[in-house]
Amino acid sequence: MHPLRICSSALVVLAGVCLAASAASLERVEVAPQRDGFVLRPSGRPFLPWGFNYDHDQTGRLLEDYWDKEWDRVVEDFREMKELKANVVRIHLQFGRFMTSPDRANPAAVRRLGKLVTLAEHTGLYLDLTGLGCYHKRDVPAWYDALGEGARWRAQAKFWSAVAGQCARSPAIFCFDLMNEPVVAGGPRGPGEWLGPPFAGKHFVQFITLNAAGREPPQVAREWIQTLATAIRARDQRHLITVGLVDWSLDRPGLRSGFVPERIAVELDFLSVHLYPKAGEAAHARETLRGFAVGKPIVIEETFPLQCSMAEFSDFVRDSRDVAAGWIGFYWGTPPAELRRSHEIADQLMLSWLEFFPANRPETDISRR
Repeated sequence: MHPLRICSSALVVLAGVCLAASAASLERVEVAPQRDGFVLRPSGRPFLPWGFNYDHDQTGRLLEDYWDKEWDRVVEDFREMKELKANVVRIHLQFGRFMTSPDRANPAAVRRLGKLVTLAEHTGLYLDLTGLGCYHKRDVPAWYDALGEGARWRAQAKFWSAVAGQCARSPAIFCFDLMNEPVVAGGPRGPGEWLGPPFAGKHFVQFITLNAAGREPPQVAREWIQTLATAIRARDQRHLITVGLVDWSLDRPGLRSGFVPERIAVELDFLSVHLYPKAGEAAHARETLRGFAVGKPIVIEETFPLQCSMAEFSDFVRDSRDVAAGWIGFYWGTPPAELRRSHEIADQLMLSWLEFFPANRPETDISRR
């Protein structure tokens, strides 16, 4: 770790004391009465999510890989994200770290989540808690992959019951995101083949069924959402529920996830879409985004200048403001000061994003839409 990232325990404690007042000032996030954005309660002030996916560190380790032994690092990363003007942090919770059997949660992991929620409260950040991750295939329990569809859904409901029970009283929860990029399998898949192909060594896409068996995919998606949302609502009646959708969820020719926005929106408080604009295709990205406008707020839950220039990306964010009600990019724990000393292309790309981020936070007036 670079010397600039090393902070003594005394400094961490001091930072915690200085930020403690933020916990008392956090208000609960609700969907706005116009159903086109979010407001804070009880004040009624508009709230536009503007933040980071804190999904792994610079080396690819997932949060649960280091949050026990390197807690000071997590504290510092939250402080840095706040200083970069974020108000939301998306956390990706791995199923295998939270469940020891189909019906039993790992109490140590649930307690550590509670500690993370307290950190968010003290830092003044809201959490998008995305669950059921199986990003590292080696960490997925064999018993989990061996479950059939119904038993797997019940185990997933137990996961969400444990998470919601831990977080129900915190004002720092922006939302519960049921799963990152779920897909309804159209044709049959082999036993245990629940994960999509890897990207950069991680499995971000996950199937909720191995075979639709003649069922209409959007109806399967709705039933799955209902199963998990019911488990959450038994423990938490207030926090918002969403699901992280791939951009090919629209009911159009070609590849489709089965999570058709207009068919599943009734089960969710708002829609989340993952959208990475491509060079020269900004108009297509905007058209795709509008396809998710079905009467609920839309958050672009994943976005980044991965396949376009920074100028094109800036235009995309600006032009999406008439549809989107929030934007979440990425932060992997290396602050701009360190990135500026690197000559790696990936570091320079991240630096351009982190320099764009605080300078382009949108105003919080949702009445313009």
